Amino acid sequence: MIKIPHTVVLAALVTMGMFGGIASADAGSGPGSARVTVNDNQSQITVVGEGNLSSIPDVMRLNTGVEVRRATASAAFADARKAAAKLTEALLGAGIAAKDLQTNELSLGPVYDNYPVVAGYRAAQGVEAVVRDVDSADKVIDAVAAVGEEARLNGVSFEVSDTHKMLKAARDAAFEDARARAEQYARLAGDELGRVVSITEEGGTPPSPIMFGGALAADKASISPGQQNISVRVRVVYKLR
Repeated sequence: MIKIPHTVVLAALVTMGMFGGIASADAGSGPGSARVTVNDNQSQITVVGEGNLSSIPDVMRLNTGVEVRRATASAAFADARKAAAKLTEALLGAGIAAKDLQTNELSLGPVYDNYPVVAGYRAAQGVEAVVRDVDSADKVIDAVAAVGEEARLNGVSFEVSDTHKMLKAARDAAFEDARARAEQYARLAGDELGRVVSITEEGGTPPSPIMFGGALAADKASISPGQQNISVRVRVVYKLR
């Protein structure tokens, strides 16, 4: 047994690389710190572990809608409503559930070619469609494009539906990382790791939607959900024995 003075502080900061894959949660995945304090009454080690995970989104939110321009306001609004009904029918036919369709824009206003002379009226109605089967994204976008010249594709975002499962896996990885660090430093100090005294979850990176703005072409190669990342940091205090 190494003899340690009455009060010793050992601090270390370790930087390690990130990795992906929700199925490959691993300890030692990111930066962390460890602090060992030893005195006559109590020996403890405090470590910070980090868990970094990535997952492929399984939900797509499609921002679409219709837009028309007519000579009168009433004609523009009426034709926009007709086009919106056609769009809704197309989305339902592509497999989108009615509960996953939401109107997110409804507008009507004048169009000026030479202000203040009104050249016509523009009416638009926007719809957000939640695509719960990302593999069917191409089919849904093709259905929107088939509505006609009034159809608009304004962008998409991707997200993971079960974020709780993803967060739980990141916490598991962060705790395992903390324990691995604590065991290493306890061994270097000539001690054995004891029971957990406290656990504190610190700031991390929550999962957030991946946004793709702008108009989209109905091109199969353009639909890619990418990956969504999450990180969790946890501070754990262990007793040494």
